[in-house]
Amino acid sequence: MEDYDQDICDVHVTHRDVVELVRKNIPKEEDVFRLSEFFSLFGDSTRVKILMALEVSEMCVCDIGASLMMSDSAVSHQLKALKRSRLIKSRRDGKFVYYSLCDDHVKSIIDFASEHLGEEK
Repeated sequence: MEDYDQDICDVHVTHRDVVELVRKNIPKEEDVFRLSEFFSLFGDSTRVKILMALEVSEMCVCDIGASLMMSDSAVSHQLKALKRSRLIKSRRDGKFVYYSLCDDHVKSIIDFASEHLGEEK
């Protein structure tokens, strides 16, 4: 089993100070669940592409679909999930609804992840 065996302790000892520190600082279960749900949205390549497209420009459903070669209904389906999770926002201008990233935090998450993955090369 490669290097993994070397990472296992030879003796099972609980370091109570470390355990207490972690227990005091780990978020509540419901907060961990919400964070997990949030990150699951990034587990779908279609949603990530939509977020990356919205990094470039605010767009309507038709423009997103044309840019990513997707149907309007497929785009709308993904936008609903992204909006519900407050990753994107919308604004109406006459007959058009334009979508954009909610804030710079969303852009930062994508940029940090992309940078991290670039470090693996």
